Amino acid sequence: MRACIPGRKHRKTTVRYDKHRYQQRNRIEIMFGRLKDWRRIATLYDRCPNVFLSAIALAAAVIFWP
Repeated sequence: MRACIPGRKHRKTTVRYDKHRYQQRNRIEIMFGRLKDWRRIATLYDRCPNVFLSAIALAAAVIFWP
């Protein structure tokens, strides 16, 4: 395993990390945070996996509409 999050400034030894991976990780976390704003997705109302995935696709399309 490699570190993907940068270390704190006051740390004695620096932690090496990949800046590109960190940026990608941050984008994914932001996306999940926006999806959780939709109550239906955050509380898993849909029991059927197909309906749940379609709700996620619909929410993602609405959130990221240009």
